[in-house]
Amino acid sequence: MIESLYNFDIALFLKINRGLSNGFFDWLMPLVRNRFFWSPLYLFIIIFCFKEYKKRGWYIIGGILLTFALGDTISSKLIKPFVVRLRPCNDINLASEIIHRVQCGSGYSFPSAHATNHFGIAVFLIMVFYPKWKPVLPLGLAWAFLISFAQIYVGVHYPLDTIGGAALGTTVGLMVSVFYKKLQPGL
Repeated sequence: MIESLYNFDIALFLKINRGLSNGFFDWLMPLVRNRFFWSPLYLFIIIFCFKEYKKRGWYIIGGILLTFALGDTISSKLIKPFVVRLRPCNDINLASEIIHRVQCGSGYSFPSAHATNHFGIAVFLIMVFYPKWKPVLPLGLAWAFLISFAQIYVGVHYPLDTIGGAALGTTVGLMVSVFYKKLQPGL
């Protein structure tokens, strides 16, 4: 069972990394996964929260930071050292098959911290803003999915790494949103 799942993961990885290869994705996906690419969005969220929500904006930004800190710590400091899964770009068995589009990190692969953090933030924001702004649901999930997909496309994570990260991030985002709502009654 484990071996068939492992083989499926590698096959799906290669279908995305090699099979979907095209010039547009080769240009876009390295940008999408770059933390600086989303800086204008992060700045917009901060300004929006402070302008529209005043004091409560501090709690929203705090919730985002707490979601990021918990997700990143759990994925990178607790799970990755325990699972010890090599990144596909560091796997010598895939060296002749993989297309390297970005520099490969030296850390471990499972779960994807990018997927964890972005799904966590997306879910937290969805839980906070959905009652008043319904488009946050598809936009937040599409944003997190795109970043997770880019991790596979550029060759630094397997699909199950991003799925595991998405599940962990979703859990963290939900937990922090429950904590946030306890601090902010009446939402």
